[in-house]
Order: sequence, then C-alpha cells, then structure tokens
Amino acid sequence: MLKQRFLTAIVLAPLALFGVFGLPLSGFIYLLDFVILIAAWEWANLSGLEKQSNRFFYVGAVAVAVVLLHLFYTALPVELILFVAFLSWFAALFWVVRYPEGSGWQSTWRRLFIGLVVLLPCWLAFVELKAAENGELQILLLLLLVWGADVGAYFSGKKFGNKKLAPNVSPGKTREGLYGGLLACLLVAVLFSFFASLSVTQSLLLIAVSMVTGLISVLGDLFESMLKRYRGIKDSSQLLPGHGGILDRIDSLTAASPVFVLGLHYIVLA
Repeated sequence: MLKQRFLTAIVLAPLALFGVFGLPLSGFIYLLDFVILIAAWEWANLSGLEKQSNRFFYVGAVAVAVVLLHLFYTALPVELILFVAFLSWFAALFWVVRYPEGSGWQSTWRRLFIGLVVLLPCWLAFVELKAAENGELQILLLLLLVWGADVGAYFSGKKFGNKKLAPNVSPGKTREGLYGGLLACLLVAVLFSFFASLSVTQSLLLIAVSMVTGLISVLGDLFESMLKRYRGIKDSSQLLPGHGGILDRIDSLTAASPVFVLGLHYIVLA
C-alpha cells in the first residue's frame, strides 16, 4: 500500500505543481473547477446519495454555484466568507469530538449542505491565493504545510504513536503523530521565512499561522474520516490508486485553505 501511495504521489505532485506554476490564473481556475466538481461527486456519496442520478443532480447544483462564483467573484466579500467558513470548522470539531454521539449533521440533506460550506470556500481561497502577488509561492507554502503535517504525522505516529487522537473516528491517528505533523509545519514555516527574507515579526506571525493551519488540516482529515465511517466506506472513491478519491487528498486543504488565506493576507502580510 505504501509503495502504491508513493508511486501515485510521484505522478500527482508534479501535476499539482504544474497547475500552480505552469497555468495562468484562468487555466488554474478551470482546473480548480474540475477538482471541486469531482470532489462534489464524492461528497454526494458521503452524504448518502446512492443513485447516480441524484449524485449528478448534486454535482450540477455545485456547478451552478461555481459558475456564480465566476460571475460575481469580484463583488463577493471574500474575507467574510472565508471567516465564516473558518468558524464553521468549530462545529466540525464538536461533531468529531462527540462522535458517535451528537446530532445535527447525519441527515443526507444536511451533509449535502455541509459539502457546499466545505468546497466553495476552498475554491475562493485558492483563487484568492493565485490572484495575489507571488500567489504561486503562497499556494506552494500552503501545500507544503498540509503535506508536511500529513507526512510528519505518518512517520512520527508510526515510530512513536501510542495515544489515540480520535479513536472513534480514525483509530490509526495518534497524538504523537499530531505533534510530528506540527513539528513539520514549524520547520516549513521557518525555512519559508528565511527564504522569503521576512522580518522577525512576520516570521513569528507566519509560524503561528502555519501551526493553526496544520492543526485545522488535521481536523479536515478527521471530519471526512467521520463521514466515511458513518457512511460505512473506506475511501471517498477509488480514483487514485493507494490514495482513494480526490476528497481523500484535499480534505485537509478544504479546512486549511480559508484560515491560511486569512492569516497570511490579513495578519502576516498586512
């Protein structure tokens, strides 16, 4: 399984980097549209829609929402939307901590609505990053933080893992893995601060934003794991060998991207 994951990652990582650095803003946005719509198809399954016709209907609804984002992006209060999206993850934290107890998300229509709250702000966050000055480097930093949190958690959890982080949701995740992932985020932030020649104050702020980004990326992963466990499936789909589906690869990014944009643009670079 690890070998298969590694081989798929070798293909996916260059493609992702090409999308970030090789495509103009318009091309990047269309690529983002494609990824979000595939994720919407998988989210429909997580929400309990078993018929393909119903999943197509949900994807169509998300596509309409994406078209509206295209048309009215410049008039949208992006900062406010991303802030509300960030706050919504506190509800996700509450549900993850209480699982399998608790309510408020189990019904199909509620999970479908949650999908909109998760996917559309992610679209906005990445467009905001790509459109910014040095936006490609900012996206690269976000990717490195999320990848670092994931890889650091995997290896530190495998080596030192003992205490379960959320046993009812994802038994394989440990607190030691979380600490290892946060350490990786710290290293990424320090190296990026040095590379970008940030001031001491900016560097400290970036470290703080990076640690929060790493933490909430873990929450995004746990939240999707909770939905999959409730739905009784292992992966969101079988699209990516060794990795599952698109959602299994971007779940952390959907949670991390809004807070990262807010922190970077309105705290670190303000």
